[in-house]
Amino acid sequence: MGSRSAAWFSCEGLSWGYAMDGGTVTVSVRRRGSEVLEDQAWLAVSADLLGSAAPWRTFRWYKGQKHYSGTYWAATTRDHVIYESRLELARLLFADFDPVVHGIVAQPFLLKAEVEGQLRKHIPDFLLLTGHGPMVMDVKPRRRLSDPVVAFTFAWTRQAVESRGWRYEVWSEPREAELENVRFLAGYRRAWLFAPELLDELHRTALDGVPLGQAARLLPERSELSVRAAIHHLLWTHELHTDLTEPLRPSRVLRRAA
Repeated sequence: MGSRSAAWFSCEGLSWGYAMDGGTVTVSVRRRGSEVLEDQAWLAVSADLLGSAAPWRTFRWYKGQKHYSGTYWAATTRDHVIYESRLELARLLFADFDPVVHGIVAQPFLLKAEVEGQLRKHIPDFLLLTGHGPMVMDVKPRRRLSDPVVAFTFAWTRQAVESRGWRYEVWSEPREAELENVRFLAGYRRAWLFAPELLDELHRTALDGVPLGQAARLLPERSELSVRAAIHHLLWTHELHTDLTEPLRPSRVLRRAA
């Protein structure tokens, strides 16, 4: 027998209460190889199954489409991940850059729930597998969050996700400087492009406290361009750190990972 729990949600001056029967929440998953598991009990489906799912919904490109969709090669999964908007691509960049994330699934499953006597459906944008447990993610421009339909959907989705002890997050536009920095460093995410010998030299070089603009000149026998690119790779892998909340400049000081 399912348990009925009440929730209260408010957003931008809009508020309402509702009840959701937790026993009616189901999930449908598309496994790789196109096998579909439909209407499985949400609380019984394993994180491993969801984390290995194929996108529930895919997309097609067509002339005149208003959204920007595509695929992104993620260093985290060493595979392509789909996205349906530039904002989703931005979230993918941050997920790929996050060292606690070890799995990324786009359009991971279809949730169904009975909310206030009606069947509701929602496909979240991403499932992130992290060192702190699974996180279900929806991406939406900040200006859309006060839309009553959007807010209501995110509210019952949050309740369903958190009923498993998982985290749920609605993600909107990040700070522009930070996004530009992460997007720039993502160009250096492919580890096989960097000579292991060069990376080993940088590991042995005293870079802590050195400004970014000077660091590339500390190995005079190597190409400054190659050294600079390798330093950017080490920033991507978090072996080096610097302040990414402001635009990257030569004066930014490098720090070794603790």
